[in-house]
Amino acid sequence: MESAEFYHHLALLDWQVELGVTEAIMDTPVDRYALPDAMEKPSAVSAASPSVMPIKPASVDPVAVATQAAQAAQSLEELRAAMEAFEHCTLKKGARNMVFSDGVAGARVMLIGEAPGRDEDRAGKPFVGAAGQLLDKMLGAINMGRDHAQAPVYITNVLPWRPPQNRDPKPDEIAMMKPFLLRHIELASPDVLVIIGNWACQALLGKKGITRLRGEWTQAANKPALPMFHPAYLLRSPEFKREAWADLLSLQARLRDG
Repeated sequence: MESAEFYHHLALLDWQVELGVTEAIMDTPVDRYALPDAMEKPSAVSAASPSVMPIKPASVDPVAVATQAAQAAQSLEELRAAMEAFEHCTLKKGARNMVFSDGVAGARVMLIGEAPGRDEDRAGKPFVGAAGQLLDKMLGAINMGRDHAQAPVYITNVLPWRPPQNRDPKPDEIAMMKPFLLRHIELASPDVLVIIGNWACQALLGKKGITRLRGEWTQAANKPALPMFHPAYLLRSPEFKREAWADLLSLQARLRDG
C-alpha cells in the first residue's frame, strides 16, 4: 500500500499539470545557490507606468514675450530689431518685408494706421500706395508731410506685416503687437497722435466706429489723440472728404495752440 508521501507528490504533480507545466525534470540541473542574492533593478524606462504621459512644456504667451522684448528696447533701432526677431506672429511668414515706419522720428505728429497693404509690403514703408498718396496730399494741404522741412510727421502701423489678401487684423494679432506699438510711441515721443481708421482705434482706444469717433480729441497711450478716417475709406467714399478736411484743420489748430 502506497505511503501518504506518495499521494502527496502525486497531488503536487497533478496541480503542476493543471498550471501548464509540461516538463518535470530539466536536461541540466539548476544550482539555486549560484543565483544572485538580489535581482537587477529595472531601468527607469521599464519601471515607469505606461499610463503616465510625459509632461508637456508650458505654452508660450506671445503678449508676454512681446512686452518683455518691447520694454527692453532703448531706441527705435533696438525696437525694430526686436520686432524683426519676434517669431510668434504668423503674419511674418507670409510677408515680404516688415514695415516699421516712415517720416521723421521725433516729429510732433505721429500717425498710426492699421496694417501694410500690398504696396507697403513690397516697399517696406507705410502708406505708399493710393491711400498713402492721398494721405500725403491731405497733410500737404495743411503744410505738413513725412519729409516736410518745418513740419514733418512720423508714420507707423499697428501691425508691421501685411495680413493675407489685406484682410482685417485679428484680435490676437493686435494683442501681441500692441506692446511694440506702445513702446514705439514712447520712443518716438510725439506731441499728438493721429489714429487712422477703425482698427487703429480698436488697438489704441479699445473701440471702433470711426464715423462716431473721428474729429473728437481723446487720449491714447498718454498722448492727445485724434481719430480720423482712413484715406482708403475716403477713396471709396469721397463724400466724407469734408469731414476729413475738418479733422485736418483741427489737427493744425491743436499744433498751433499747443
